[in-house]
Amino acid sequence: MAYSLTEIATIWKLSSNSFPQGNVKHLVTDSRKVVAPNESLFFAIPGLRRQGIDFIDELYQKGVRYFVVPHTFKPSNEYDDAVYFFVEDVVRALQQLAAWHRKHFSYPVIGITGSNGKTVVKEWLYQLLKQDYSIVRSPRSYNSQIGVPLSVWEMSNQHQLAIFEAGISQPNEMKFLAEVIQPTISVFTHFGDAHAENFGSKLEKLQEKMQLFPINGEWVVSADFFPDEWNNFIQLPSNAFTWSRKESATLRVSAVQLNESHTTIQAEYKNQLIQINIPFTDQASINNAITCWSVLLLLNIPQPIIQQRMLYLEPVEMRLHLRKGMHNCILINDAYNTDLGSLQVALDYLMQHHLQQRRTTIILSDITAGNSNLNAIYSLVADAIAARNIDRFIAVGKDMIAHAALFLQKGLSPIFFENTDALISAWYSLRFHDETILLKGARRFGFERLSQLLEEQVHQTVMEVNLSALAHNIKSYQKRLKPTTQVMAMVKAFSYGSGIEEVARVMEKNGVDYLAVAYADEGVALRKAGIRLPIMVMSPEPTAFDALVEHALEPEIYDLKLLQELVRYIHAQAIPTFPIHIKLDTGMHRLGFESHEMNDLLQILQSHPQLLVKSVFSHLAASEQAQHDNFTLEQQRVFEAGVMAIEEVVHYTFLKHIANTAAVQRHSTLEYDMVRLGIGLYGADVTKDAPIDLETVATLTTTVAQVKEVAKGDTIGYGRLGVAERDMRIATIRIGYADGFGRSLGLGKGKVWIQGGLAPVVGQVCMDMTMVDVTDIPGVVAGTSVEIFGKNLPVQQVASWANTIVYEILTGISQRVKRVYFEE
Repeated sequence: MAYSLTEIATIWKLSSNSFPQGNVKHLVTDSRKVVAPNESLFFAIPGLRRQGIDFIDELYQKGVRYFVVPHTFKPSNEYDDAVYFFVEDVVRALQQLAAWHRKHFSYPVIGITGSNGKTVVKEWLYQLLKQDYSIVRSPRSYNSQIGVPLSVWEMSNQHQLAIFEAGISQPNEMKFLAEVIQPTISVFTHFGDAHAENFGSKLEKLQEKMQLFPINGEWVVSADFFPDEWNNFIQLPSNAFTWSRKESATLRVSAVQLNESHTTIQAEYKNQLIQINIPFTDQASINNAITCWSVLLLLNIPQPIIQQRMLYLEPVEMRLHLRKGMHNCILINDAYNTDLGSLQVALDYLMQHHLQQRRTTIILSDITAGNSNLNAIYSLVADAIAARNIDRFIAVGKDMIAHAALFLQKGLSPIFFENTDALISAWYSLRFHDETILLKGARRFGFERLSQLLEEQVHQTVMEVNLSALAHNIKSYQKRLKPTTQVMAMVKAFSYGSGIEEVARVMEKNGVDYLAVAYADEGVALRKAGIRLPIMVMSPEPTAFDALVEHALEPEIYDLKLLQELVRYIHAQAIPTFPIHIKLDTGMHRLGFESHEMNDLLQILQSHPQLLVKSVFSHLAASEQAQHDNFTLEQQRVFEAGVMAIEEVVHYTFLKHIANTAAVQRHSTLEYDMVRLGIGLYGADVTKDAPIDLETVATLTTTVAQVKEVAKGDTIGYGRLGVAERDMRIATIRIGYADGFGRSLGLGKGKVWIQGGLAPVVGQVCMDMTMVDVTDIPGVVAGTSVEIFGKNLPVQQVASWANTIVYEILTGISQRVKRVYFEE
């Protein structure tokens, strides 16, 4: 739905006469997630480190014209057509707008709160009810003061049911979320210790959560969460739908039978014995399933249908993720909070995913327990760890040390550290290898430093990256372009071997408009490094769709199968608008839609307007070669025909780009709206007839490990293929094919630069070492620096010796080679 600017102004009691005509369909709080700028309203929310107003310039350049700002903000005189709503509290203004929007709909709204399980219950309710209702729901875990109003804003007349999460961490938060959600059915999933430190007592925290439960609404709660002593403070209405294992309730759970791969749950309901089977065996899933069961019964879904659907519940991916670590370790990173409930969940996850040949390790910080009895809490922690036979327990924090006796009583032998710094100091003595490691720590312990250590790879050979040269090369290409032409920089393949994060920061600083990566993992790394530029993912896999959404990454779509899978995904995830880049195959015949597939493509775009085409592009096959210029022009003709067909269907403008690095130098007519720059940015000119001023960005160096005197007739290296034709001095250097110095450079084909001279390779290139002839180069000793390629030995020359292309040399440099970045 769209609302006029004057309608919105009245919500905040602003004078509607001062606002021009215009409509708002999209609310934006993240400058990276703008999809329709001309209909977007940006809320400049203050942050701890960066302020929302800091991104107004960036958003204005993207086309956003409507802004909600603090009343103290002084707008720029440069933006005459910008519209500002001046408010006291930007977050409250967002909530008020969403609450006003919510009042336009009368269908049922389910509000879910609890210490754990909110997202799982929401997603399972969607799985169980999607056949009966058109459902709008919170994307992912949008349950905060900002996430809830953004979720509610997605309600529309096409829906028949809404499901929203509400999470709190401080007093006086739930009342605002309740005003936004206005639930007709309120669901309580679980009551635990998460964020307990911010409340005076458990009762105070419970009373805060219960503000989501209006007196005249319908409630779904477990009576087991409400001790008798709280009855005077929390009154359950007579019509509340309750479930319990212990006492009489609307749904009285009478038996829970755990099987190898599923659980059978029996209960009494309206004097009848009913049951469900779920494909899970952990306690959290059992509780969440009973909560969902209760909601479905409240909604009068027939029990036989419930029983059938419960069998096919699917797992919901949460915060916990498996990562590959160093020394054959697997890392489970859950450095978010350490309340007892989430610890149980994480331990279950650890046991489900460890391999028999690996031992299990937990690194655990002090438990978040609020005002609870710490002895009781740490006794339960000890029980939980002991019950799972964890092989190694590393405890961090003063509370852990204070309760050491409780762990010893349970037969545990923790390794204690007072803080994270102390653990890091002893890190290498702990010798992590062949382990599945659960990293579980409260945010204040900074366990992300431990995660970096577990994933770190170190190698002595060094790739030096000159960031000043990179900036120079960007400017050299920008000078060739029209001022309005945008630049997409290719940072795939570890930025052609140069290191993705640092290179991307230089791109962002020097006016690059878009970044392109090969896989979602690369884009995720950039987002985690704080890169805010739009990012296109060139090889998106369906398994990475979640990462695309979570990190505001934009996929390249190159065939019908991938497009159809994406359509199914965004529908399942209730995503209202999703940006895509369409690739056309104009003659490269690698990836892209061909002419005979265009009708199917156009039909999908027309029938799924939530797909927002950000750009249409193609890949030139031989733009650097003059003998193929006619073919390049034919690719241009096919591209323009495809672009025209898409424009006629979507009825809005998008970026068009086909020019790569060589085309920028040789084919100015292919500039269009944007160009894609790759290898040239890193200092390699692949054209022969259109030179450009470029500087060397990457220099690969190593050192000499040892120097030997080899007599005439002796052999060097594997297979005895290196033969000393005279008395020789052989230097063994610390680089091999595992580092990217290929075997094709062996047997004298390749050379390296040492002490001002070229030293040819002798014998075969080994995995980690290479031998070179330094007989005629004086002064070479152990430790002498060696240039593999750089200013003295161009990478183009090395590629020629290896009978390959520059791309392969640069992207082939192993990630075990350390990157060092500098500016001149």
